[in-house]
Amino acid sequence: MHILLVDDERELTTPLSRVLTEEGYQVDVANNGVLGEELAGKNNYHLLILDWLMPEKSGIELCRNLRSSGDQTPVLFLTAKDTVDDRVEGLDVGADDYIVKPFELREFLARVRALLRRSACEISATSRLQFGELELDRDNQLAYRNGRTIELSEKETQLLSYLMQFPEQLLTHQQIYQHLWGEDSTPSSNVLAALVRLLRRKIEAPGETTLIHTVYGKGYRLMNDE
Repeated sequence: MHILLVDDERELTTPLSRVLTEEGYQVDVANNGVLGEELAGKNNYHLLILDWLMPEKSGIELCRNLRSSGDQTPVLFLTAKDTVDDRVEGLDVGADDYIVKPFELREFLARVRALLRRSACEISATSRLQFGELELDRDNQLAYRNGRTIELSEKETQLLSYLMQFPEQLLTHQQIYQHLWGEDSTPSSNVLAALVRLLRRKIEAPGETTLIHTVYGKGYRLMNDE
């Protein structure tokens, strides 16, 4: 999952970027609002984390401009402002959540996960997904590649769907476990590895491009190996 972090305090962006990367997210950092808006316009992010006050362009201006252009990427504000009027202003320009500085890292990560789940749910509303030559019909548990119709089990469909929702992004073992089984019924690591192996056999016929890549010790990534 791809996150854009925009804050002019390097002493904050450096550790936050490191922690988010360790959690398995791909993170881009901008240290002013102008660069942040440029990156947000060029890339498809799953979450924007914006500082309220920045030189050249504030987080409020950046959020307002993105919403005016039709960009509905979830926005989490980092701010020292904590009055009711400030919170109303942030929500009115289109922010989804905010957290007041200084904050606990656990709360910050919990808010990030919550907004990313919301983003994933919006993507999940579509019954068909496509990644290059691979198409997935989730309602009927069928995949299509190079003229082949591929029957999938329910868990294979869920796994492939999750990978296709976040193409070219590293999805950690923990993220996949929580998505497929929830936090209360996590199976052994061998179950996930076996599921990936079965799915690969079905969607990667001999001579076809590898799509599901193992990031050893971390998780899996869906991408064209060309």
